[in-house]
Amino acid sequence: MHTVDQENVSATLTVVVPAERVFAVLANPTTHPAIDGTGWVQEPVDRATLTEVGQIFRMDMYHPDAQDGDYQVANKVHVLDPPRAIGWLTGYAPKGDGHLEFGGWFWRYDLVPFGPSETEVTLTYDWSAVPQSIREYIWFPPFGPEHLTNSLHHLADLAAPTSQGL
Repeated sequence: MHTVDQENVSATLTVVVPAERVFAVLANPTTHPAIDGTGWVQEPVDRATLTEVGQIFRMDMYHPDAQDGDYQVANKVHVLDPPRAIGWLTGYAPKGDGHLEFGGWFWRYDLVPFGPSETEVTLTYDWSAVPQSIREYIWFPPFGPEHLTNSLHHLADLAAPTSQGL
């Protein structure tokens, strides 16, 4: 199930996996290419587990509409409440000097444990803080809402106890 609001889109899926395990998969940047429902996330540049608000982790990306297709994003953790919530702002270094700028959109996962072995996971992509200057050249959301549902199914597969993902 997914919903699209004026400024965000979300999807929810109940998985037969404890919340701690789902959170551990989300806090591991090396799993993000496999979770991604768009196929844009390629490889993590920063592979350290996400452990604190303000932590930066970069990802190599690919999108056919980007200049040369390949680009890199710098994500900044802005929500970290194990095992209930994790989220990050997506930014970039436009001048290549290490100074990061954030466009006003973020990803957030909310986990609600249902007993010891089930978790309701809601993935939200929110662009409510994106300034008009960016909206003039990026359409929001830049993907269909089915990509969030795809991501949740990928996450469920990775977090499943039989998975070799962890």
